[in-house]
Amino acid sequence: MSDVIDKGQAEEAEVVEEAPELRAPASPYDLPGGWYVIHSYSGYENKVRANLDARIKSMHMEETIFDVAIPMEDVVEIKGGKKVTVSKKQFPGYLLVRMYMDDDSWSVVRNTPGVTGFVGHGTKPAPLSRREVERILGVRKEDEEKKAPRFKPEWEVGETVRVMDGPFADFNGVIEDINVDQSKVRVLVDIFGRETPVELNFEQIQKF
Repeated sequence: MSDVIDKGQAEEAEVVEEAPELRAPASPYDLPGGWYVIHSYSGYENKVRANLDARIKSMHMEETIFDVAIPMEDVVEIKGGKKVTVSKKQFPGYLLVRMYMDDDSWSVVRNTPGVTGFVGHGTKPAPLSRREVERILGVRKEDEEKKAPRFKPEWEVGETVRVMDGPFADFNGVIEDINVDQSKVRVLVDIFGRETPVELNFEQIQKF
């Protein structure tokens, strides 16, 4: 009797040992379906995603349309003279849909309220390449170090700004150059009737 129990336990142990480890693919490109880009009105991306999620469920398309993504990125901005990291849409007005493309799935997506169309040439849209998918959506964090937030200046070359700190505080000037890597700007400040280039840190200026 004990031999039978031991044998059964051994077989159960073997089954447990042989069970494959479930692990998500390192790249979103390797998930089922292809990634397609759809266009919507800027500012309505979240509403379009909600509409599409609802249509997928109500029309039982879960086996064909798998995921709807709004690509986001962390950017560093200057607010109140301080650097802050905020999450923003990478491509305002665009969403990514992972799906198997056929007439039915195309119709469900295309006729979703807020969707203005698929992005691509010709009548049949083409999925994004591996390089495009991984550039936009990235890969597993375990397989790639998280990238530092990208700095997004709130000013442009030619824009007038006010100097908030330093010997030229309260002066106005026009931005001549922006050096994102060094977090510096060159501003043309009117000193004694002459435009003088002054190098300043991002924290030292704000919108006029």
